[in-house]
Amino acid sequence: MAEASVTGVCGEAMAAMAAVEGSSSPAGLTLGRSFSNYRPLEPPGASQETGVGPSPTFPALGIGMDSCVIPLRRGGLSLVQTTDCFYRLVDDPYVMGRTASANVLSDLYAMGITECDMLMLLSVSQSMSEEEREKVTPLMVKGFRDSTEEGGTAVTGGQTMVNPWLIIGRVATVVCQPNEFITPDSAVVGDVLVLTKPLGTQVAVSAHQWLDNPERWNKVKMVVSGEQVELAYQEAMLNMATLNRTAAGLMHTFNAHAATDITGFGILGHSQNLEKQQRKEVSFVIHNLPVIAKMAAVSKASGRFGLLQGTSAETSGELLICLPREQAARFCSEIISSKYGEGHQAWILSIVEKGS
Repeated sequence: MAEASVTGVCGEAMAAMAAVEGSSSPAGLTLGRSFSNYRPLEPPGASQETGVGPSPTFPALGIGMDSCVIPLRRGGLSLVQTTDCFYRLVDDPYVMGRTASANVLSDLYAMGITECDMLMLLSVSQSMSEEEREKVTPLMVKGFRDSTEEGGTAVTGGQTMVNPWLIIGRVATVVCQPNEFITPDSAVVGDVLVLTKPLGTQVAVSAHQWLDNPERWNKVKMVVSGEQVELAYQEAMLNMATLNRTAAGLMHTFNAHAATDITGFGILGHSQNLEKQQRKEVSFVIHNLPVIAKMAAVSKASGRFGLLQGTSAETSGELLICLPREQAARFCSEIISSKYGEGHQAWILSIVEKGS
């Protein structure tokens, strides 16, 4: 697999850190002199006076994975936290609110965590009229709250502001015991990779926008109809608003060894990040990509996204889960059971192989 260009922190919210790592400091600021021993993603060591320190069993997780995990000083507990935010992605403000909520929750779901506490981040655009604000903002907040309640929690606070862009996001936090989350580092040879939603949301949303852009539409109209684009767009919105909470719970039931959610870096970038976290020498070789209907053809015809190359970004995407071989088929059968409601899916992509 080709190397991913950047890695993410807490759902890509801190991706810029990777771009500046190793770069020179601004004029007049010498970081190496005063802060040469500072490691912002590592918890401080044990105090010699109190003998209290972070748990040695579960190291902190930082750059590269979906959530940060920080061992706390007392009780063998860990703080698991993530944050993310979005500009307007779809036309429906209610769906946009649900999508923003579901996307951030997936960072915790990728660690098998199904309960957390929430803060909401909301920025209203200066360019919106008062009438637009009064109509759009309540719908976004309602979608956000409805998704949060579906996830078994509630919005307990947050921050609102006005700036040039319409933005919605959240902070998700939980303090838990080590057995309540699944660290993303235990894949073994013979494991099976399972995906919980089809790929192609970025392509579907873009194709829908191109219906009003003749220059773009002319490049893809020979491989897809307007009706097919509308169907793909509706499926993409439904998928983005669907929580991965059921899959997170089943990760414990079926003894998952590792997982990540697929968002801004595409399935290639996120699977590479997950692969690098493994304690054993393994390779993820993906043979099967479930894709929203017609979106692979749109990606190829447009010359954009690289959907079948694994580089197309997803929003509120799928979980990629490493399961024991004997459990993978049972997981796929269980997640589509009617007792969990509609909209849950799963596909087997490949087997984890030996390698580095």
